[in-house]
Amino acid sequence: MSSSTGTAFPTLRSVTIPYADLKNKDADLSAKIEEGFGPNGLGILSISDVPEFSSLRQNLLHLSPRLANLPQKVKDELEDPHSRYNFGWSHGKEKLESGKPDLLKGSFYANPILDVPTTDMFLKQRYPSYCSSNIWPDSALPELETALKALGKLMHDVGLMVAYHCDQYVSKGMEVDQNESLKQILLRSRCHKGRLLYYFPAPRSDCVPDSDSMSSWCGWHTDHGSLTGLTCAMFKRDGVEIPCPDSTAGLYIKTRTDQIVKVVFGEGEIAYQIGETTEILSRGYLCATPHSVQAPKGEEVSGVDRSTFALFMQPDWYAI
Repeated sequence: MSSSTGTAFPTLRSVTIPYADLKNKDADLSAKIEEGFGPNGLGILSISDVPEFSSLRQNLLHLSPRLANLPQKVKDELEDPHSRYNFGWSHGKEKLESGKPDLLKGSFYANPILDVPTTDMFLKQRYPSYCSSNIWPDSALPELETALKALGKLMHDVGLMVAYHCDQYVSKGMEVDQNESLKQILLRSRCHKGRLLYYFPAPRSDCVPDSDSMSSWCGWHTDHGSLTGLTCAMFKRDGVEIPCPDSTAGLYIKTRTDQIVKVVFGEGEIAYQIGETTEILSRGYLCATPHSVQAPKGEEVSGVDRSTFALFMQPDWYAI
């Protein structure tokens, strides 16, 4: 990892694995996996040079502002309260650390692999957050379904490659049942969930709720699933893409020694973070870390919005 001093906290570059190495099953990537995901790692690594990723990222993230600015009536029809807003559109349903509704961001959730994870009504009732069906704004924004599925599927497939090399690393320290390996658990799962995130532009920097909190865009948490894929965020002002207007904004991670660091990865890279489920199943050989996202501050952020996409790869509802 490389470091810089552009923020109040150290800035570290994620451990990076080239896609050509990742897809080679004979490559020994244990050192890289341990550096990124091991007990002394930051719980994150990134994959570079993934074919088609950059164009698929652009295609989807450019749709995020259009989705968020659809007529309210259309967005209301995309809500799914039964799934606890884990499918379709969600805005103002989450809470900030202060306990106030989070009106800064809107989310669109969909399973990029399966539109209908199951037809079993009992499962749909018992596990609505996982087993509900996708809701698409077909006539209002028909491009969304194709773009989200294409990027989500690519990040899923690359994530399975990451999982394979995680299994190879873990198997050096403990016995791994190949039918219950991380890759096989994720390959069988019908619960993967994509989240397209849109952060509405703040009219004035002093109007941003909790603006003094370093987790003002996403509070401190540890992912509970197996593996989370992340894209680098896209920033726009008046519909024109711009660089991030504040070098202190971005992803922060708390290390095993309780040090807070800012972590960066390339715009053309897919980052993956370890979740708590994987930490438990790997008996701590792979470690999840608490993380948060800090919003940009200052007068130059007025009118700036942000879009990003996360893929939560998690076990099936019965797997664990």
